[in-house]
Amino acid sequence: MRVGAFLLSAQFPGQSHAEALERTVGAADTAERSGLDSVWLAEHHFVPYGVCPNAATLAALLLGRTRRIGVGTAVSVLSSAHPVTLGEQAALLHLTSGGRFTLGVGRGGPWVDLAVFGGGAAAYDEGFPERLDLLLRWLRGSRVGAQGPQFSFPEVAVVPRATEPARRSDLTGWLGLEREPGTTLRFPRQRRDDSPQPDRGGPPMVVACTSPGGVRLAAERGLPMLLGMHSGDEDKQQMLAAYRTAWRACGRGEEQLAQTERLHVAAGVAQVEDCRSDARSALLRAMPGWFEYGLGAHRTVDGRERRMRDPHEYTELLCDLHPVGTPKQCADRLLATAERTGIRRFALLPEGSGDHATTMHNIARLGGEVLPQLS
Repeated sequence: MRVGAFLLSAQFPGQSHAEALERTVGAADTAERSGLDSVWLAEHHFVPYGVCPNAATLAALLLGRTRRIGVGTAVSVLSSAHPVTLGEQAALLHLTSGGRFTLGVGRGGPWVDLAVFGGGAAAYDEGFPERLDLLLRWLRGSRVGAQGPQFSFPEVAVVPRATEPARRSDLTGWLGLEREPGTTLRFPRQRRDDSPQPDRGGPPMVVACTSPGGVRLAAERGLPMLLGMHSGDEDKQQMLAAYRTAWRACGRGEEQLAQTERLHVAAGVAQVEDCRSDARSALLRAMPGWFEYGLGAHRTVDGRERRMRDPHEYTELLCDLHPVGTPKQCADRLLATAERTGIRRFALLPEGSGDHATTMHNIARLGGEVLPQLS
């Protein structure tokens, strides 16, 4: 099982943008020291729900600060980004990080971002498949052109080419250690390089899936899913079943399906305390205010109606669905989800308390006290 930190760069009431971003950078450093497998970065525009506007840019910073941990976007929003620009960024990060970068993409929401960046409501309502296909052609090809409703341009060379092998840095040289030829240096809970990777080369990818259409699109493109925080085990099971149905309908093989299913990622919340009530209290004190303050700031691109969950009820739901409690209770919750769904990769939000020191302590306990129980 692989456990990573899902970092939203959340601006809780009373905090500055700089404080939220400082907590994100500190969380990534702590996650690496604590033995977590990865960090996943979200992006948002114009709202305090998350103050990182470009997850790939922040990923570049964190890849430069770290040596072992994987860094992914969860997600880069394709509805408001040019697929070629994002493809160039992803190739750059893949090749310069030794393959530690994962590109997560999603449709996003019908927010005013679409008006600001020029895609309009159509980019959200109908444009995601074309954008995803252009991105995939860029990441897998050497020359790419486009003749579609959203993008039309003559064929150009792909530079840098993501399909070139990523050079892996030698940790022994950086650490001043020696090893026998042909052997691999290992550390406790170190991120291993033996997970299945796409056979097409380039950075690993995941697609955020929140609807049947998104599940079908991911399966048709042969890409693993990123499942949202609101999904319980039964919801995950239904989405996985729909994914398998769509996969087989495309005539894809069972062996490749089994490999791809190992790469699905489930997002969630984690809070590790000495008792469950303290863990729930830490989240219930801070998260409802952040939800109301952050999500309430969203504006739709065309004035369409949007409904917001009750912040307190939503926080309670997240506490029920995810690892919130003692180290053993957190481990048991993750193991139960893995047993019921087969999902083995998790991106867990550790900053639900809103406090810098509490977030770092939470990550340290997640790595030091929960991970050893997942072996």
